[in-house]
Amino acid sequence: MTGSSEAWLIVGLGNPGKEYERSRHNCGFRALDILAKDLGCSVDRGKFQGLYGQTVYRGKKLYLLKPMTYMNLSGRSVLQLSAYFSIPPQRIIVLFDDISLEPGRLRVRADGSAGGHNGIKSIIQELGSQSFPRVKIGVGAKPHPDYDLADWVLSSFSSQEEKALSVSLPNAAQAALAIIDHGVSEAANRFNGSHP
Repeated sequence: MTGSSEAWLIVGLGNPGKEYERSRHNCGFRALDILAKDLGCSVDRGKFQGLYGQTVYRGKKLYLLKPMTYMNLSGRSVLQLSAYFSIPPQRIIVLFDDISLEPGRLRVRADGSAGGHNGIKSIIQELGSQSFPRVKIGVGAKPHPDYDLADWVLSSFSSQEEKALSVSLPNAAQAALAIIDHGVSEAANRFNGSHP
């Protein structure tokens, strides 16, 4: 297969709307924005129930997508674009927030369950597969067990946490490209931080 016919999709998960912009749940959007800027690609075409952009990266077609469906229906947008451009799950990279990792940390995985994340749950459901690579962006655990999860992921970061994100969000963008360039395990070796 020639490089040019190999299309990839990178999805950033989040919720549309000003009020969610800086929330924990929107780290995927923010990492995708950084990636789009690095690649000089505008993610502003409204289609597939999302906003997307298209560019060429090292001879490969690359689509960047922000689903505009709200988090728990993200899979609809991902399925529509990937079906339209015939992109298999193995070439769909999803950037999203993970409460089991501290802010500043990342985890690159080749596949896996939703782990309680509604956006990932929706994508698995719609694609009928959990074999898509993902970059998990640490947003920190709930401060105490009784704290409502929905309230927590929609809350904003402290300035200290934002400092950690200023490193991890650009790294998440780079990790997505590393998956395309070198494969998941190499990207994981490089970006899975074992320290807080």
